[in-house]
Amino acid sequence: MRAQGNGLPQVCAANLLRTVRGEVAYDRLRGRDGALIDQPNATDAAAADAEWVLETYEPRVNAEEIVTDPSGVLSGEFNMTVNIAERKEDEEIK
Repeated sequence: MRAQGNGLPQVCAANLLRTVRGEVAYDRLRGRDGALIDQPNATDAAAADAEWVLETYEPRVNAEEIVTDPSGVLSGEFNMTVNIAERKEDEEIK
């Protein structure tokens, strides 16, 4: 966590996507499903799970595009890029 700026929607979304389900003591569903990390060919399920997490826990942003990069799976690397944008309704309130 950052010392400042944790209230920004982009920062909150990034923190959610870094959290593995089960890490938050009183909200065990918050975060991404850790079981998808080691499963072969789970890129679509991981992208759908990331989208669900953002829709459920960070309604101030839209996940415009989720791109998974399975090229490094054999070496144990898995990258996911999520392009988020702040929702228009929230921008007008400011």
